Amino acid sequence: MIRRRYNRTALFYDWMDRMIKPELRRKVLAHARGKVLEVGVGTGVNLPFYPEGCTVTAIDFSPGMLAKARQKLHLAKVPVTLLEMDAQQMEFPDNSFDTVVATCVFCSVPDPVQGLREVRRVCRPDGKIILLEHVRSEHKIMGYLMDFFNPVSLHLIGSNINRRTVENVRQAGINVTSIEDSFGKLVKLIVAMP
Repeated sequence: MIRRRYNRTALFYDWMDRMIKPELRRKVLAHARGKVLEVGVGTGVNLPFYPEGCTVTAIDFSPGMLAKARQKLHLAKVPVTLLEMDAQQMEFPDNSFDTVVATCVFCSVPDPVQGLREVRRVCRPDGKIILLEHVRSEHKIMGYLMDFFNPVSLHLIGSNINRRTVENVRQAGINVTSIEDSFGKLVKLIVAMP
């Protein structure tokens, strides 16, 4: 069901994704090094921002999103391989990547803690995990409204607007080294180690 929603959403996802400005993407991806896995590549908006020296494997479980990402491969300055794959059951061996990146992904993964455990599993012990995620508001009333409207968001576009992603990251056994807030603490740049 979520795959169908994202196949449909692929048609207008770039318009929705404009809330993340190129400067923020550049800042997030400046942390990437070596052999990189991007989980939930979506339409490939991040591809032009990977720094030289990276080799990127990018996965998504939506063929519609991957089709859009293929159209952006020419914008990448580094080698990129696109694969259809579920973040909750990745087909990579343990310790495969130096860096694992996800931007606004764990709002749509059905079991986010399982997906984050997989991120931890495929990242090398001395590697880096970089997540840019929107989260449930810490403000009591705003958080309640996000909870109230979450079923609508989930039904229309397939994403949960009320995920507690920092808690999920820690529950997955990932060691958070820094958190930087944007958009009034609704978006968090989480840098971590497995």
